[in-house]
Amino acid sequence: MAIERVIDTQIHADDREEELVERSLRPMTFDEYIGQDTLKKNLKLAIAAVKKRRGEKSEDGTVAPGTTLDHVLLYGPPGLGKTTMAGVIAQELGASLRVTSGPAIEHAGDLASILTNLSDGDVLFIDEIHRLRHAVAEILYSAMEDNVIDITIGKGPAARSVRLDLPHFTLIGATTRTGSLAGQLRDRFGIVHRLEYYKIPEIAQIISRTARILDTKINPEATDLLATRSRLTPRIANRLTKRVRDYADVNGDGIIDAKVAKEALDLLEVDELGLDAADRNMLKMILDNYGDRPVGVNTIAALTGDEAPTIEEYYEPYMMQLGLIIRTPRGRVVTEKAREHLRKVSK
Repeated sequence: MAIERVIDTQIHADDREEELVERSLRPMTFDEYIGQDTLKKNLKLAIAAVKKRRGEKSEDGTVAPGTTLDHVLLYGPPGLGKTTMAGVIAQELGASLRVTSGPAIEHAGDLASILTNLSDGDVLFIDEIHRLRHAVAEILYSAMEDNVIDITIGKGPAARSVRLDLPHFTLIGATTRTGSLAGQLRDRFGIVHRLEYYKIPEIAQIISRTARILDTKINPEATDLLATRSRLTPRIANRLTKRVRDYADVNGDGIIDAKVAKEALDLLEVDELGLDAADRNMLKMILDNYGDRPVGVNTIAALTGDEAPTIEEYYEPYMMQLGLIIRTPRGRVVTEKAREHLRKVSK
């Protein structure tokens, strides 16, 4: 079983246990949502246009053709706020949000049941949409394009196809791997945007907001320290803030200052670049075994005991962002910057 890392962008068991807290940390409107300014501007414009057309076409507020938001595909590294953005979109549209994930929809009938139970104007969010099975994804093609689905009733010679009309809805898909998405599905999204890593000042704003919601006092110096070690990722920033708050409550007076924050982060083994022991171990193993030579992702996975997709989705993106690893046609190469950082940390 994989060890849960505090700087991991995957959702942990304790995150689920603190679901009510997590929900309170999620912004509900564009004004509350920090960062991703280009995405917000485009979505604000699209939603404003939908609301205007809706008002012109329907006096009673019912949803008419052309008055739903185009289907939205959000992609980028995990932990950057794709699920949160889906909630914000639904809130801004004044629509109900239905949430599911690709792995949870095992059969075409499961998706058909979800789609037929939607109401006019609803927003359906499918996380990890790239993990939908091929037969399941095919159901979405006609649903997204024509608001109908074809289902087969019976088996053998007596089987017959029945076409069902669907309400007008907006599908929001989230993925960390757009390349794994079928072209036919990807092309049916009218709005496609990548979520970028956040800037340090934006992460600092998120940490300040989180501390305020958690009713925890945090000094500006501590906020800046946490921001620089949060891997430019809101999910990690929130998790570190909660862990440092716990440390401050147990080992201090509950106030997070720079000293308390550093002690807590040192205890968690999160260094100045936001790398933890597992990250540093991966870099060290590559250098010790291969030096300057390129290394394939499967070889790295064998060295660390992780799976290749875990390396590609959870280790690599941030390290490449920092310039610690470069990807070449022959494999991954650890840079001189990574060497210097390891030397500095080991002192």
